[in-house]
Formats: sequence, structure tokens, C-alpha cells
Amino acid sequence: MSFIRPAASGSAFRTLGLGLGGRGLHTSRALAIRASSIRRDAVIAADETAGFKYVPGGPVLKGTVNDATTFPEPSKSHGSYHWAFERVLSAALVPMTVGAAVSTGSAYPIMDGILAVSLIVHSHIGFDSCIADYVHKRKFPVLGPIAFWALRIATGLSVWGVYEFNTNDIGLTELVRRVWTA
Repeated sequence: MSFIRPAASGSAFRTLGLGLGGRGLHTSRALAIRASSIRRDAVIAADETAGFKYVPGGPVLKGTVNDATTFPEPSKSHGSYHWAFERVLSAALVPMTVGAAVSTGSAYPIMDGILAVSLIVHSHIGFDSCIADYVHKRKFPVLGPIAFWALRIATGLSVWGVYEFNTNDIGLTELVRRVWTA
């Protein structure tokens, strides 16, 4: 029996143009059930797949990105506290920026320093999230840790540079004021 041609009077079906493509037309329920059952030649044997057993859901290769991620140890600096700190810092930057724009940086150096450090911490958190999402250490075992350490070094150097700029030069707010009016 074939799925392409009906078993009963195949030439009559072709002559009348009643062929239904890949499925035969059966008049009895027994023939229809037998035609829709799994054929023996459609079953794949283990020796036909080079000895690998079929795993529902696809293959899982150990030691690759297919492995399930491990859960980190609970820490108050990550998770919901971390998320809340990011949102509070982002919301606090708005009034700090307005306050720095209204006042002069030389008159309020503490506010100028807090604004500068808050901007650096805000940028560090954003870049850290990008690196964690796109340069994950499981997928990039060499580049991932290098990127994290490069970000930490750049953040530390930025804090040091802003400190030097605010204490030995005009400060961040005064710099923005002078650039804006130039």
C-alpha cells in the first residue's frame, strides 16, 4: 500500500482525476485506520543515527551554553535591592542635575562631587548590565572577565579623574556651564 496512490483501483482514480495527492481515499474505516498508522520504514532505528539516542527537546551538550545556569548565592547587593538602588539613583539624578544647573559649581563643591560620582556609578551600572547580557563569561570565557575588569578599571580611573578635576580645576558643573555658553 502506498500513500501516494490509493490501493483500490489506482488507475480509475488517475483516469477520473480524483487523486488526492499524498493521502489515499478510503471507503472503509479499517482501511483508513491502517493507512494512517505508523509504517515500519518510517521509524528510525538507533543504528541509523550513529548510535545516538534521540532526546525529546533537542540535544544537550554538556559544558556549553546549553547547560543550565547556576543560581548565584543570595546577596543584598544584587537582586531586588540592586534593582531598587538603580531606580533610586536614576530618579535622584534628575533633581541633582537641575540643582547643579541652577547653582554654580564653585559655590557648592560637595553637590558637584556628588553629581559627578552619581553619574559615574549610573554609567557603571548600565555598562555592567550590557556586559553581563552580551559578553557573558559562559559564552566568552576569556573576553567576559576581561570586559568586566576593564569596566572596573575605567570606573576607578573615572572616579579618580573627576576627583582631581573637581578639587584642582574648575569642577564638572562649571565646565558644563562654560561649554554651554561658549
